[in-house]
Amino acid sequence: MGELLVKEKEIVVPGEELAKGMSYLPGQGCYRKDDEVLSSKLGLVNVDGRAIKIIPLTGTYNPKRNDVIIGNVIDVSLYGWRIHTNSAYSAMLSAKDATNEFIEKGADLTQYINLGEYVAAKIIKVTSQKLIDLTMKGPGLRKLAGGRIIHVNNNKVPRIIGKQGSMISMIKDATGARIIVGQNGVAWIQGDPEGELIAINAIRMIEEQSHISGLTDRVKEYLDKACKGRPKRAREEREDDNNHQGEQNE
Repeated sequence: MGELLVKEKEIVVPGEELAKGMSYLPGQGCYRKDDEVLSSKLGLVNVDGRAIKIIPLTGTYNPKRNDVIIGNVIDVSLYGWRIHTNSAYSAMLSAKDATNEFIEKGADLTQYINLGEYVAAKIIKVTSQKLIDLTMKGPGLRKLAGGRIIHVNNNKVPRIIGKQGSMISMIKDATGARIIVGQNGVAWIQGDPEGELIAINAIRMIEEQSHISGLTDRVKEYLDKACKGRPKRAREEREDDNNHQGEQNE
C-alpha cells in the first residue's frame, strides 16, 4: 500500500517527498526515486487519482502546440507577421493562416494587421529549434481591437480559466466584458471602463490566491458585490467568446 504524504494544493519544494510506495505515480513536475515520489519543482500539489503532479508557481512560458496565445506584431514581411509570444521565441503567422480572404502576392499586409496590434492565435507547429507557426482560423481567434492587455503569471492561467472555462465565464457574465486569456500569460479584456476594472481585479485575485481553498466562492462574492446592479451580457455573446477558452481545458 502507498502513502500520500502531502495534501491537495499544498506548496512543495524541489526534492520534497510526496508519497511512499508504488501506488502513486509521478506526473508533471515529479520523479520517482526507489519507492518514493519526489517533487522536482516549486509549486502546488495536484492529485488526480493515482497520479501526482506539481503546478509550478514560477517559470517562463514554453510554447506548445495547440496553445491559444495572445501576442503583438513585431515585424511584417511579404508573407506574414512575426508575433511576440511572451517567451524567448517569436512565432510566424502566415497570410494564408491569418484569414480566409484572398490576399494578392505582394500586398501591403499592414492593411490587415499592423505593427503593434494584438491577435489571439493558436500554435499549430513547434519544431525542435523552436520555430513556431500560428493560425487565426478557429473559434474566438482574431485580431483584437480596443480593450486592455494585461500580463499574468502563465502558470496561473489554468486556474484563471477554470475547468471547462468556468472561472473566466463567471467573470464575463458578471462584468459584461469580453475576455480571452492566452496560455502565454497575456489576457485581453474589453468592456465598459468599470467592467474592465472589475474583471482585472478578479483575475488578479485568482492569480494571487490560486493556492488557497475556497477561491471560487471568494471570487463570486467579490463579483456579486462589485457588479451589483450591472446588466448581464447577452447569452449569444458569452457563447461566442467561451468557445475556444473552454477548449483549452478539455
